[in-house]
Amino acid sequence: MSTIELPFRATTAEACAWLEQQTGTPWTLARLLEHALTPYVWLDYDAAYPDLFGDANGGYAAPIFFEGDIARLAAGSEDVLMTMTKDAYKIVARLPAPGLRRPLDALRFQKKDLEKLAARLKSEAQPPVVKPAAESKAGIGKAEVLAAFGRLPRLDLDKALDDAIGIFGDDGARVKASAKKSKKNAVWNPVTLALGLHDVYGVPMGPLKRAFQTQDFLHAWQDDWNRSLYLLGK
Repeated sequence: MSTIELPFRATTAEACAWLEQQTGTPWTLARLLEHALTPYVWLDYDAAYPDLFGDANGGYAAPIFFEGDIARLAAGSEDVLMTMTKDAYKIVARLPAPGLRRPLDALRFQKKDLEKLAARLKSEAQPPVVKPAAESKAGIGKAEVLAAFGRLPRLDLDKALDDAIGIFGDDGARVKASAKKSKKNAVWNPVTLALGLHDVYGVPMGPLKRAFQTQDFLHAWQDDWNRSLYLLGK
């Protein structure tokens, strides 16, 4: 079967046919909307709505994103009713009641949105990658702690690790007795340390999550980190 060419703005039928070829499963308008794809309709310039068009005197592609408008489409409406959209400058605009109506075949889906969805679905369908077990999960050393978290908290993390007070000591994230013979042997549990940096020093979760996703030496701790976030509701 020949590959379906996806236009820049695809009709519902074109979008469904292309995704079916990409995923091997049937698609409908309702399923497109279920996967949070934003439909658009082309609005020709209308002097009755000057603020909506601004300088776009030839018209523009208006997005449909309002929950009520999307729910109506997903439920199988016979036409498009748009009560809210974004103007030509991408500023949210509520349309005068009862809104604008267009035929269903006026709906369009952006090529980039469809390609992004197909890539995500293909990735999710792949079997999980089993990461090799680390030689040791006792903890990570000072150099690794600094590499993963050194720029995140508003404190001298290098000095804090040496001082080993609070979350940085044996009563916190440092593995007990790891520094008994020498500070050079000290290791820290990165999950406990990251949660401490968040709770005690206000480090945002986003950078901490990225550290576990991007630092190779933290891969062995990813499951523990995810489990902790789930239990804490974060």
